[in-house]
Amino acid sequence: MQGLPDNIALEIWMRAVFSSRDARLGGVIKRQVRDVERIVGREAFLSEVAKRGWQALENGRHFIVCCNVEPIRRVRAAGSPARAGD
Repeated sequence: MQGLPDNIALEIWMRAVFSSRDARLGGVIKRQVRDVERIVGREAFLSEVAKRGWQALENGRHFIVCCNVEPIRRVRAAGSPARAGD
């Protein structure tokens, strides 16, 4: 999705994102928060994720969307130091 014009229609962008190979196969897609907010808006994007029954995470400057209905578990190696938000 490199080099998108500033005036891309939100329907076209949403269709491209949510029909990508990874999305169709139940994988994970990642998009920059600033691009989502600029092109379609945060609420429209997250509503579309929820409509599909999927889950989205925000980490730093990215949205990570798990394109399936499986539970998400936070994992780390035994003995790893705790991090903020644990």
